[in-house]
Amino acid sequence: MPVIEYAYSVHSAFAYIGSAKLQEICAKHSVTLIHRPMLLSPVVQQQRSPTFRARTQANVDYFFGREIERWAEYRDVPIIKYRPTFHDEDYGLASGMILALGDRGATIDAMSHKLLEAHWRDDADQSDLPTLHRLATELGHDADALLAAAGTEAIQKKLQANTEWAIANNIFGSPTYILDGDPFYGQDHLDLVERALTTPFAPSSWKNPPVAALNRQK
Repeated sequence: MPVIEYAYSVHSAFAYIGSAKLQEICAKHSVTLIHRPMLLSPVVQQQRSPTFRARTQANVDYFFGREIERWAEYRDVPIIKYRPTFHDEDYGLASGMILALGDRGATIDAMSHKLLEAHWRDDADQSDLPTLHRLATELGHDADALLAAAGTEAIQKKLQANTEWAIANNIFGSPTYILDGDPFYGQDHLDLVERALTTPFAPSSWKNPPVAALNRQK
């Protein structure tokens, strides 16, 4: 059975846009989907990518506006038309709700999608306890027990471990899907992920000069 390791932030717009399609692909091809929710900022910073606030307005308007609109329409995913009101709030507890349930299976798939959807469709605050309690209850969980588990040191250490794993594996954004060690970055690559499940791509033979050497040429 093929395995996809799914590295993502639970507040990621593109993880949300690709969530239902990813689960459809996994069901169709009998894929085991391993969830690795992570903290995105440390991963981005490790790759020296500019933060949201460090980007130009034109970059923000395109990548965090127009691209989101187009892909949401293409995938027929309902989405708010603005940056979520509580997007900068702590989503560690929300991530912990996924990790407290495990790392694979239909229950985890549903919780992951529910949290992403609530944030990007309903403008939900992923740091708000009553909101998280309601979402867990709607999925049939004992919300008090799940939230208690999500906030424990052991679960939060798993979140940190996923973040460190992502950095060690040179992941630089959310979502990233890893199939047989081959990473596919971005939900816009889900067609390539599905193709690879039936017809694997040839191993990469591409060679780039070291970045340090390129910098010396400037």
